[in-house]
Amino acid sequence: MAEGGEELKLIGSWASPYVVRVHIALRLKGVSYEFVEEDLKNKSELLLKSNPVHKKVPVLIHNGKPVCESSVIVQYIDEAFAGAGPSLLPADPYERAVARFWAAFIDDTLLKASSQASGSKTEEEKTEGKEKAAAAIVTLEGALSECSKGSLSSAARASGSWTSSSAASSGGCAPLMRCRASRPSTPSKTPLLAAWAERFGQLEQVEAVMPDGQRLIEYAYARAMQAAAAAASNN
Repeated sequence: MAEGGEELKLIGSWASPYVVRVHIALRLKGVSYEFVEEDLKNKSELLLKSNPVHKKVPVLIHNGKPVCESSVIVQYIDEAFAGAGPSLLPADPYERAVARFWAAFIDDTLLKASSQASGSKTEEEKTEGKEKAAAAIVTLEGALSECSKGSLSSAARASGSWTSSSAASSGGCAPLMRCRASRPSTPSKTPLLAAWAERFGQLEQVEAVMPDGQRLIEYAYARAMQAAAAAASNN
């Protein structure tokens, strides 16, 4: 229940970076809410009714009205609770556009590639997904290098579209989740992103909702085994 007796409910899945993005936005705003863990294999009537078009999480229900799609939800939270906590999007129009650009890049490139890497039926498709995800991470490293002038300390304190609040809107939780679930060699390849992820991940609001890296690896492995079993049964 949000302040003032408003009903605020988040339907989601613990391992979804899209859901984590909304979690972080709500916590940065300091707004109380109820979280409803969704069984994605047996979707609830509440989810199907709240998001009849895509039937996906996350869905934010505010006073009985559903809002879908994580980037849309974050912007809604920023506007609906403008008087609470920090602004989730930069005030400057250009920086706000940059934050939205990286949100779209992460959603359309990194997350899709990561999904392909873990959920594809063939090894060839998985390898292609891993390569695309790795390339997306390198692109993010370059973007962070540009705004931090290549400094590790500046990267950790990165401003603009990489601040703690706008990171929620730009999908910053996705590269952080990937860093947590990657091999130890990742920091040497993307040191600026690793420094930023470490600092961002230490924020109280982020740490409280960010899935454990080992648990994410086990979840991804289980999904891969399920996909392989499904592929084998169809042959």
